Amino acid sequence: MAMGFSIELAKTPSCDNFLIMETDREMSMEEIEAQFESEWVLIADPKTDDQLNVVRGRVRYHSKDRSSVDQAAIRMRSKRDAILYIGEFPEDTQFLL
Repeated sequence: MAMGFSIELAKTPSCDNFLIMETDREMSMEEIEAQFESEWVLIADPKTDDQLNVVRGRVRYHSKDRSSVDQAAIRMRSKRDAILYIGEFPEDTQFLL
């Protein structure tokens, strides 16, 4: 497949079928931002800078729906992941801290 991706179909009791991407290629944040604009991404084994900003990683899953990304993270049971929103949040977005 192009770009070294393989796909696994996963199913959990709490969600519909969803696709989990496995890539053997690390992507820079610039590449991730260009490819997944306005989506949540699950990044496996993220490489971070001194301020813990993600600079590289392997995208395992992406969606416009945050809850499906959370469910994919639970399904994969990785030791170290990052979940990021790529893009600008809508102006009326509210955050619960």
